[in-house]
Amino acid sequence: MIKRLLVATGLATLSLVSTASAAEKIEMWVRTGIGDAFNKVVEAYNASHENKVVTTEVPFGELVQKYATAIAGGQAPDALSMDLIYTPAFAAAGQLEDLTDWAKALPYFNSLSPSHVKLGTYQDKIYGLPLSVETSVFAWNKDLYKKAGLDPEKAPTTWEEIEANAEKIRKLGDDTYGFYFSGGGCGGCMIFTFTPLVWGAGADILSADGKTATLDTPEMRKAVGYYRDMVKKDLVPAGAASDNGTNFLTFTNGKIGQQSLGAFAIGTLVTQYPNINFGVTLIPSVDGKASSFAGGDNFVITKGTKKIDAVKEFLEYIYSMDGQKVMAKYGSLPTRGDIADQVLAGLDPRMQVGLKAISIAKTPYTLQFNDLINSANGPWATFTNAAIFGDDVDGAFSNAQSEMQSIIDSGQ
Repeated sequence: MIKRLLVATGLATLSLVSTASAAEKIEMWVRTGIGDAFNKVVEAYNASHENKVVTTEVPFGELVQKYATAIAGGQAPDALSMDLIYTPAFAAAGQLEDLTDWAKALPYFNSLSPSHVKLGTYQDKIYGLPLSVETSVFAWNKDLYKKAGLDPEKAPTTWEEIEANAEKIRKLGDDTYGFYFSGGGCGGCMIFTFTPLVWGAGADILSADGKTATLDTPEMRKAVGYYRDMVKKDLVPAGAASDNGTNFLTFTNGKIGQQSLGAFAIGTLVTQYPNINFGVTLIPSVDGKASSFAGGDNFVITKGTKKIDAVKEFLEYIYSMDGQKVMAKYGSLPTRGDIADQVLAGLDPRMQVGLKAISIAKTPYTLQFNDLINSANGPWATFTNAAIFGDDVDGAFSNAQSEMQSIIDSGQ
């Protein structure tokens, strides 16, 4: 009897060990401050699945370099939450798993955020899929609109209207201003909030293939003109000229009448600044047609990982109704358009504006995004600062156009 019990116990123990060994531990890197949306979906997955996801946060500014170094040293994680703009470069370097066949077999593939899929594609192969979706939107402070004699429920639809509203809000005096933007060398801020002014009007700063700088256009000169006018008229706080992005959410102080922001700010305002009565709409271009920047992160899998099936299971959970609802509850826009309305049901209706922006949003496709756009000393950041705050607009255009093309040519 005792012998049979020991044998049974041994078999049970062996069974448990086998089950435990079958479970995978997925190592995943994410940027510091990725937010509650992703952290909560990891918690939900780990609580309901045998496989587990273990995340390591890496400072945003160091993530790309650390990942490249880890790949070279054979120490890379199984998966990574990567700013979508960097996906093409890592794909081109042959460092990511080809997900093409699996991705296209997903029944909801065609409903995934198009900009993320585009940036996740290199030479017709898919290497990255949307994890978190971000869009840029236009916000206005309804209380300041009302105090300035404006209709607080009427969203502006042109930049002439935005500027006129800014003038009325500035007349409230003291430290109340009509508009704000982070213009002090914050290339990421300005590509996010400023470029939609030309995109909606059919212009761009790069050609479709990313091989030609197309910065100097009538549309861009018109966009620069609107911002310059508001700066000259003292409708924008002086600190905007030196803001490197640290004060990107200045709108939350209640003293800014209007600002282009990220859709993520909707959740931030609702949960952390409930006293600010605000509205959101799409960002109008210089000709009034709306546009937006598609930002956020792509989910990529390190080439050669032995846990690819487990990683795919986790991503499929994120795309499930349960996973999408968890992320939306904590401020992330749905990555699947086919169930977006169900996912956002019961949440703040202003989230719908961020969702609507996905279908018209753009993201520049280039293997040199950091050198061209994100670098604080790069041509885009230097251009926007000089063209809007400087005295030589023609020089700003000429210098930036030339430097951008030089960077592009050197990388080909």
